Amino acid sequence: MHEQPLEGPLVGEDGSVGYRGVTACQAVGISYRQLDYWARTTLVVPSIRDASGSGTQRLYSFRDLVVLKVVKRLLDAGVSLQNIRRAIETLRSRGVEDLAGITLISDGTTVYECRSPEEVVDLLQGGQGVFGIAIGGAFKEIQGSLSHLPAEPAAGPTPVGVPAAETPAGDELAARRARRRAG
Repeated sequence: MHEQPLEGPLVGEDGSVGYRGVTACQAVGISYRQLDYWARTTLVVPSIRDASGSGTQRLYSFRDLVVLKVVKRLLDAGVSLQNIRRAIETLRSRGVEDLAGITLISDGTTVYECRSPEEVVDLLQGGQGVFGIAIGGAFKEIQGSLSHLPAEPAAGPTPVGVPAAETPAGDELAARRARRRAG
């Protein structure tokens, strides 16, 4: 039997790589006390190996570390641990097993699941849907629509024979230049 290092990844019999609690804390930027509390209260349970009594080590997967980091970021943004817990419980009750595969957004109070650029679900209000506007998506839609429509130059020369009073107010400088060239 070979000895595993105290820090860094541990390779299991099935070839999976896991990280002990101390390493997880360092990677995520949380205290061991937070990590232990979150595991004992089932907020984020290590998926490779949970502690099963005195002397056993929890073993976290890389994806577990991602979820831990998301929880920490939500806490840093001002979301209460209670609201984070409710959001994660809502996701799990809907059958979302891979929490690392979703996108969460927050306004500092509530937590939303971003399913697509257009669909956002409030996880604290019973899964109530709200909408998002993907600016990039709107940009592409407008580009597509405009490709079939006529356009005209925004600032063209003042038409010959049109008095300066009839030029748009925003184009006064162009009218002055035209008069200077003509005069």
